Amino acid sequence: MSGHSKWATTHRQKAIVDAKRGAIFTKFANLISIAARQGGDPDANPSLRSAIDRARDVSMPKDNIERAIKKGTGELGGDQVEELYYEGIGPVGIQVIVKCVTDSRNRSASTIRHTFTKNNGSFGSVMWNFEQAGVIMLSQEVLDFEKINFDKFELELIDNGANDIVKVEEGLIVYTVLSDFQKMQDYLKTRNLKVESAELEYVAKEKVNLSTEEQETCDKFLEELDDNEDVSTCFTNIAD
Repeated sequence: MSGHSKWATTHRQKAIVDAKRGAIFTKFANLISIAARQGGDPDANPSLRSAIDRARDVSMPKDNIERAIKKGTGELGGDQVEELYYEGIGPVGIQVIVKCVTDSRNRSASTIRHTFTKNNGSFGSVMWNFEQAGVIMLSQEVLDFEKINFDKFELELIDNGANDIVKVEEGLIVYTVLSDFQKMQDYLKTRNLKVESAELEYVAKEKVNLSTEEQETCDKFLEELDDNEDVSTCFTNIAD
């Protein structure tokens, strides 16, 4: 997701209740297993390191994390998970890409299609309007605590690979091309700035602005997708 919807989703995942904890842990275990296929050492695998950090943010136990890594590297048996992408048009005509990490292709296709149909949407090609980019979120709380001067900081971000910087009420969203994603994360570490999230995402080339009523309708749809344990994340063309 983009902008405010993305911030809402990030905080929503961190504010899980006990009743949903098992489903959330399953979701993050699958993310870790997929990332671990490229290597089980988080220091040498940025995608794995990011997945582990997200799992820790929702208090996933260490044993669960280690088991998910071993499953991804092939040290454990069981059903293998895979990444799947679904594209479609959601309510009020928004474009949506849904990333799933699942051990059941049929279940994912069925439940995602049902959610689209239920919310007056349908599957369809929208990937043409998206491109991959690094997306890093910095909370306003962190920026305030570190007494960041935005004008100076903005120039430093650009020097370290930012090709777009969006200020929102919750903080900053920094976009990079894929080749500068790790460079930007390394720079932020040198500044001792804790990031809210750092992910490779599909970012819309052309975005749409929504009315308050339209945004509420879309938020309900996106939250329903997020509640699906197969869904890793969603990307939309909603403006920041």
